[in-house]
Amino acid sequence: MMQKLRAKGQRESIFNNEVVSRFELYNSLFLTLPFYKIKDTGTLLPLFIKYCEDGVHNQDTPNHIINAFFKKYTQNNSNKDIIDLLFRFIQYIERQVVLFDAVEDASFNKLNAADEHNALLSYLKKGVDNPELNTKIEKLIEDFSLRLVLTAHPTQFYPGSVLSIITDLTAAIRINDISTIHLLLQQLGKTPFFNKKSPTPVDEALSLAWYLENVFYFAAANIQSEVDRSLNDYNLESRKIIELGFWPGGDRDGNPNVHAESTIQVSKMLRQILFRCYYRDFRNLKRRITFRGVEDPIAIVQDVLYKNAFDPNIEMENICEALVEQLNTIKKTLIDNHDGLFSDLASDLIRKINLYGCHFASLDIRQDSRVLRDVHAYCRQSKPIISLFPENYEDLSEEEKINTLSFKSAKVIYSDPADPLTEDTLQTIAEIKQMQQSNGELACHRFIISNCQQASDILQLIELFLWNGWEEDNLSIDFVPLFETVHDLAGASKIMDTLYNHPFYKKHLESRGNKQDIMLGFSDSTKDGGYLMANWSIFNAKVALTETSDAHNIQLAFFDGRGGPPSRGGGKTHRFYASMGKEIANKNIQLTIQGQTISSQYGSIDSAEFNIEQLINAGISAGIKEKHNILLDPVHKNILDLMAEESYNSFVALRKHPLFLSYLEKFSPLTLLSKITISSRPVKRNSGEALKLEDLRAISFVTAWSQLKQNIPGFYGVGTALNTQDKNGNWDKVVKTYQESGYFKTIIDNCMMSMSKADFAVTAHFINDQEYGQFWKILYDEFELSKKMLLKLAGHETLMENYPVEKRSIAVREKIVLPLVLIQHYALEQLQNEITDEEKQSYEKLAIRTVYGIVNAGRNLA
Repeated sequence: MMQKLRAKGQRESIFNNEVVSRFELYNSLFLTLPFYKIKDTGTLLPLFIKYCEDGVHNQDTPNHIINAFFKKYTQNNSNKDIIDLLFRFIQYIERQVVLFDAVEDASFNKLNAADEHNALLSYLKKGVDNPELNTKIEKLIEDFSLRLVLTAHPTQFYPGSVLSIITDLTAAIRINDISTIHLLLQQLGKTPFFNKKSPTPVDEALSLAWYLENVFYFAAANIQSEVDRSLNDYNLESRKIIELGFWPGGDRDGNPNVHAESTIQVSKMLRQILFRCYYRDFRNLKRRITFRGVEDPIAIVQDVLYKNAFDPNIEMENICEALVEQLNTIKKTLIDNHDGLFSDLASDLIRKINLYGCHFASLDIRQDSRVLRDVHAYCRQSKPIISLFPENYEDLSEEEKINTLSFKSAKVIYSDPADPLTEDTLQTIAEIKQMQQSNGELACHRFIISNCQQASDILQLIELFLWNGWEEDNLSIDFVPLFETVHDLAGASKIMDTLYNHPFYKKHLESRGNKQDIMLGFSDSTKDGGYLMANWSIFNAKVALTETSDAHNIQLAFFDGRGGPPSRGGGKTHRFYASMGKEIANKNIQLTIQGQTISSQYGSIDSAEFNIEQLINAGISAGIKEKHNILLDPVHKNILDLMAEESYNSFVALRKHPLFLSYLEKFSPLTLLSKITISSRPVKRNSGEALKLEDLRAISFVTAWSQLKQNIPGFYGVGTALNTQDKNGNWDKVVKTYQESGYFKTIIDNCMMSMSKADFAVTAHFINDQEYGQFWKILYDEFELSKKMLLKLAGHETLMENYPVEKRSIAVREKIVLPLVLIQHYALEQLQNEITDEEKQSYEKLAIRTVYGIVNAGRNLA
């Protein structure tokens, strides 16, 4: 225990010296840069920050704080002057966030050096004298895999130019190169952060591909190299355990801007970027391998890589095997004739080609089940399919529908023109085959069905493939149901049992190695049932789905749709996987990484390697131990059932409050999010209609609450649930569950992290609002109750007591963006008044602009 405390204190000391102190040093340099009206901005910003802090402490309104500041410190107090200076404050604060990111990233290795631990190597060493453990390790390695899927969710999106500055700034800070830091800060100050118009899906893909090219290409290969070396040392055959996935350009759920052409463009782009990476590595290899005997294969590889990297008109083929064959020839010659000199360079490129193929990352296709049902209905009206279905097909029961499906391949003759969504679906299904032929099967092999509610949603989609160019014997597609709401999670196991028993689907799974991926969504389940019920529903769904899959001898892989904040499945993600018991399939870890998670956990090669290794360690540790999950014991399960239900009822009651949605619309920038130019995806489904909670995308829902600094989806109902158990005399059982269950402890820890990002003092003046004062008090009371009960449960005095570095990082970031939060509230308050159209436009822009910095500062939500 003393050693842990010492390590914790040491990390805290490093953070204060390496991060906080250096940030303050470079920030003072930053504030003196010679930019537009810098004299005013650089001098006034520190004063404004202090004024905001004091104002919040005194529970003043943002309007009072800002007007009082301008009256005291400036001479020109017209609306135009105020807005102009506030915009300049925002620009500086946005860049302060970037500067803090860079300083924190530069200290990553020093902060995390003590946490480095290769679980695989550790277990391999133990297995030397333990044949039973050794056999277990070999089997686990044979089955284990990790798939990271990058998604373009709009929770942080710097352009490539800014990402490059961050990378260079981080490198300069790491070696304390003041001259370069000064130049880069000047560049940062003059570089635009945002586009004037929303990006297209292809633009998003290109931006996100920056991480593939500059981070994952190296990090994943380095980790794979470590795995290879560890296994080879113990005479075990190496195998690929890391896979990359990609959603931009393929995810069309609720995004009418994604088209089949977008998907094709992104697939080609990923290939070309990858071959440029290969070519860059090859040039280094060629520069070193200057010996006789390798001239011919060197020339062949150079020609192939160059053409695929730079010739846009080249006919795309899956050429990986041929490339590896030539590189193996080079490697063999080096070993046989040149003492193996530089053969490691050839090995490294071979490893990367085996990892990334011709595709770099697998492009997932995703569409909502309701759209796919409409497409199936459209196809049923065409020849020769029309003769296979009764006219009342839509009115049939689920069982009758499934019995009606024939799974016959057919060349459909469409008589009536299709709507855009239908046309896109049919064209995409046809184009997937071409993508597989060009870049290999792994280029695009999964179709994810969002909002999957019945087995027929999967089976009807299979028919769409058979009607649009695919044959049963060559159906190289994995059909992935996505269960999201609390209700859908409860019924997921029954749906999969129906599928596993279906003759055609059973045969299809056999052709795919009896492997089934199932995606579970955290965001929508949280929005639907609150934080605790969402986590508990997903846990129970995983247990039931694992049991069902095991009964049918199906190898199950869960694909977790996790966002950045804990309310969307983020937080200490690897701890969830490490805490799984043998009742939950955990040999294939798959998860989305998005928004803040990409930049905070995978923004540099060092941090990406660390976090990839953490996930691999979690999977291996859980797989080796295979402990029974104590949450399934009657006492613990009953406690969680009761608390989840209590929390659910509390959250649903809040959602049904007549002021719930209007509160968000009035006090948060929710209605303005659609004008933010960082995403191609609309804020809500059915974008042409009035705002309804069920149509609001979960990411917009969570973002609105985080902008308010209230983070309701991350804790609401937890305090009520814990308090009820305390009153009912079950507190000792709750504490026992917390102490014995890693899964429950992680839920609680992440809840405390979410609450650490909340600051009800910012909105304390809402209590005086005649219409919404009491509603705000409901939220505040639950926050205080949750805080009190969580601290009591953990035996702590403050939130995140066990994570002092992360807690300090959050505190610094919150201090940086506090003025943005107040400026946002000020602008939203002005929009409630009678103002001119020109003023309305200015205040809207002001409010919108604050969103970026607040979101970007939340990178450590993950």
